[in-house]
This record gives sequence, C-alpha cells and structure tokens, in this order.
Amino acid sequence: MIAVELVKQLRRLRTWIAFGFLVGVPVVAGIANKLNPGESGDGEGPPFAVATTASGLNHALASLGFQSVFFLVIVVALFGGETIAGEANWGTLRYLLVRPVARRRLLLTKLLVAFVFATAATFAVTFSGLASGIALFGWKPLQGPLIFTTSQGEALYGLTLSTIYVVGAMLPVLTFGLMLSTMTDIPAGAIGGAFGLSIVSQILDAITGLGPIRYALPTHYTTAWINLFFPIDDPFEMVRGTMLHLVYALVFLGVALWWFQRKDVLS
Repeated sequence: MIAVELVKQLRRLRTWIAFGFLVGVPVVAGIANKLNPGESGDGEGPPFAVATTASGLNHALASLGFQSVFFLVIVVALFGGETIAGEANWGTLRYLLVRPVARRRLLLTKLLVAFVFATAATFAVTFSGLASGIALFGWKPLQGPLIFTTSQGEALYGLTLSTIYVVGAMLPVLTFGLMLSTMTDIPAGAIGGAFGLSIVSQILDAITGLGPIRYALPTHYTTAWINLFFPIDDPFEMVRGTMLHLVYALVFLGVALWWFQRKDVLS
C-alpha cells in the first residue's frame, strides 16, 4: 500500500513542479548574488545570510533559512493538505475504503508518504543550496561575524543536523494539513489552512507584547538550528522546539484520526 501511494505521488505533475521550485530558488538566488554581490546583504539578519556570497556553505544555510519560513512551508502544506481531500475531490476515496483497508491504516499511510516527500523536499533545498553555492562561491569554511564553526567538515555536519531539525519543524504544518484534509473535500482549503497556520503563527510571534505566549506558537522555534553555528544563548532551544513540534503533530494527528473514523465519505 505504501509503495502504491509513493508511485502515485511520484507520477503527479505537482510533485515535480514543487521540487523544481524548491531546487530552482537557491540556484536563482545564488546567481543573482554572484552577479550583484554588493546587494546580497544589507547588514541585517543572521551572519551567514549577510555573508551569503562568502562560501558555498553560507549560501546553503541562507537557502535553508529563507525557504523554511515560506517556500518550503507551501510545499509541505501541499503534501499534507492533499492527502485525503485530494482523493475525495477526485471521487476515489470511497473506492479506497471499499477494499479491506482500515481507515486508520489508510490515513497513517497517507501521512507516512507525505512525510517522506516533505523530508525529501527539505533535503532538496539543502542540496540545491550547497551544490549551487559551491559552484558559485567555492568550497570554503563558513564565514561571517560571530560564527564559531571553523571548518568545512564541522559546518557540513551542522548543516545536516539543521536540515533534520527543519524536517521536524515542518511536522505541525504537515499534520495540520492532514487534519484539515479529513474535514473537507476541497484540497485547496486544507492546503491554504495549513499554510495559514504558519503565517499567522509567524505574525503573532513577531508581536513581543504577547510575552511568553509566543513560546507556545508552532513556528517560534523554527529557526532554532541557528544556535548550531553561533554563540548559544539558550543551549536547550532546539530541544524545546523539537518537543513542541512533536506535541503539535500528535494533537493534530489525533484529531485527524478521530475525525476520519467518523467521516461519512458517501455524502
């Protein structure tokens, strides 16, 4: 069942368009910064983003940073929101359930396949940023103010850990999209809702007046992986972020399972 679902997703044009978009953005951004190095940074933002043209590793981290808060979220929301609603929209959901397949197993299979593609999408961003960065800016140590990672090997290890962490940070969006997908027959609604969760959370997180409430928002710790490369103000920030992302994922998945078990797919 998993293999069938994987093949089905691989054959869909939107999957290749999504991956092409994620892979293409770091390449285009790298070329633009190469041609206009003076405009690649304005002195603001994370040091590796300000010095994105300093090395291929800088460019890879900058690509992961800016895509993980917007472009990657859209793709993950697409994979999550299309799971059940897509089948319902095509009129194939009832036929899937006619076979001796439990609803719980179907939903978990859909989630697993969506997670595989979300993971692949995140690593595609990193690989594209690293490959285009090395080609354009060379294989040099990570550079920038305050950076304490001194060698390419250390930076590459940190980049791998950062990518894995971002995969976890995408879980709330993925599972929220899955939850909404069980509640509607319109994929665009579930996709938009999952993307909206991230955008609203980011907006609220920027309101300092909310105080400690911001720490419970699903996107508050999305960029906590930056601590791997700079002096750590809070060494447990990534741990708290991982735990928060898992809690959101489990809650959304629990609601999705409960709702789907009671969903009338013949209506």
